[in-house]
Amino acid sequence: MERVDCVGALVYDEERRLLVVKRANEPGRGLWSIPGGRVEPGEDDPTAVAREVAEETGLTVEVGDLVGEVERPGPQGKLYVIRDYEATAVGGKLTAGDDASDARYVTRSEFLALSTTTLLVSTLEQWNALPG
Repeated sequence: MERVDCVGALVYDEERRLLVVKRANEPGRGLWSIPGGRVEPGEDDPTAVAREVAEETGLTVEVGDLVGEVERPGPQGKLYVIRDYEATAVGGKLTAGDDASDARYVTRSEFLALSTTTLLVSTLEQWNALPG
């Protein structure tokens, strides 16, 4: 099984609302998730996190600690290994771009009402990483 390294960003604002994006492409098209994607050749995780957040949301982030890692089956027998990091927005303007059709900060109740990607809510619950 081919392993595909991916990263995600847990970005909270000052009210501890969580930054989410609506996926414009497969996998998970039309579902809400956190910003993230594949680690490109030659990138380390923090570089990939910062690039993906910028591409999908227009925001510049400082990448912090690793929050957790999950594995998800992908198409063609691939295994996505996803490492999610804390990140703090330090600049830019929030606007959906690249693989995202929408991007916004959400409260816990807003987040729980969204159609999210597989196991996102339960994973963030396990990590004590749900929005405030």
